[in-house]
Parts: sequence; structure tokens; C-alpha cells
Amino acid sequence: MTAHHAAAGPLSMPAALAAEHGWRTVLAFGAHPDDLDFGAAATLAGFAAAGLRVELCVVTDGDAGGFDSDGPEAMTARRHAEQRAAAATVGAAEVHFLGERDGHLEPGHDVRRRIVGLMRRVRPDVVLSPHPERDWESMQAAHPDHLACGEAVVRAAYPAVENPYAYPELAAAGLPAFRIRHLMLYAAPAARRNLAVDVSGLEDLKIRALDAHVSQHPDAQGMRSAVRAMMRERHRTAAGSGAPEGSAEAFHLVTVNGEGTIAGF
Repeated sequence: MTAHHAAAGPLSMPAALAAEHGWRTVLAFGAHPDDLDFGAAATLAGFAAAGLRVELCVVTDGDAGGFDSDGPEAMTARRHAEQRAAAATVGAAEVHFLGERDGHLEPGHDVRRRIVGLMRRVRPDVVLSPHPERDWESMQAAHPDHLACGEAVVRAAYPAVENPYAYPELAAAGLPAFRIRHLMLYAAPAARRNLAVDVSGLEDLKIRALDAHVSQHPDAQGMRSAVRAMMRERHRTAAGSGAPEGSAEAFHLVTVNGEGTIAGF
């Protein structure tokens, strides 16, 4: 993986960002149902509106979440339905569920093999994922499953997905190695954020996607207010004081394979 980050302005619109990097296909991972909607729903909606193919993958079933449940199986079914509804709101073409147990996720080889297999089927230009580094300013964002998901996705993105000798059974099944170009990591510590996506005008779609996860919000109005305030703050941070008010989502954008990438460096 190259040490440098992909160049980006302080604020980029989703369509312009995709055009700048030549992205056409997006694969976005979340540890639980609703993680992607908190972290990136507006950006994903902007990508979909710009004509990109957006696919989502939820690694655990979210069976340990919620406030009103008849047990893990009922919660799993409920949360799958909620995520599908949220995905439809943002324009995602497909949702994949890996079925790991909520609260027990580890970035081991079985999980990574399935992530690599999905990456090779979808062949995305850019992959979204939770950040694998803990943000000590937000323990909620740094849930252990989020960190494990991020670590598994990053390890899959390099080197496993592009190494023909990694998981040779995948190549034998018709899933050859290929190179991922970029990672966009959400829920990143502040020091790692180097990209703000201007999602002004897409705020309501993000809130609608989050509202689909009704099992997770004992105070839905409080959630909506907090999310809108965070998007406004992300925009202020990127645009600077005195700029018109707007909304943004923040990421750590990483170049995995760029023009100057040399194998092994």
C-alpha cells in the first residue's frame, strides 16, 4: 500500500469525487445494520444518484442490539429488514449479509476469506468501511465490532484481494485476484480525516435511512438532531468559518493502488 493519501480538496461533492477518481462501483461494509447509515448514508446516496453502482455488506447480524426484541433470531430478521429498507432509501443495488454474531467479530481468516470473495465478485473501485483505529473521543464509534470489521476489510483490500495465492480456492471458483484502488474509512479519529464529502441537500435521505432502523432508536428525535448537528460541524470544519452553512460526512481516504504504486511498497 502506498504511504501517501489520494489528493482531495477540503470539500468534494459525491459526483465530483467519483469523477475525479474514475469510480464506477462502490462496495461499502458495516459491522452492524445501521453502521453505514450513521457513517456514510448521504455519501452513498450521492454516489447512487450520480449513477454509480452501490452495494452494501453487513458483517454481523446485529442480533445483540435493539431495545424491544423476542430474542436474537427475531432481532436478526428485524434488522435485516431494516437494513434493506435503508439501502433502498439511499439507492443501493444490493445488500449482502455475512451473518457473524454481534459482539463477537474478529478479523480472522474465515471472515477475511468471505470479504475477499465478495470483493472479487463485486470488483469495486472504492471500498468503504469503519476505521480500524480506535477513536478515544467516541467509544460508541469505536465499538470492538467496528474496529474488527475495519481491520478485516483493510487486510482483505491489501494484500489478499490482489494476491492470486491468497485463498486459492476463490480463484479456482472463478474469482480471480484484482486491485482495489481506494479505501474510504468512516468513523475515523479526527487526526486521520482527510476528506470531507459535501452532502448538502442529501441530509433528509440520511435521516430517512437511519429512521428505517427503528429498533435501535429509543429517542429518534434526539438521534436526528445529533446527526444533523454532526453533519453541519463536519462541513464547518472543512469549509472554514464564514462559509455558507452545509452538511458533510468525513472520511480517511487511502490510496491502495495508484499511479505510482509499486508491488510490495
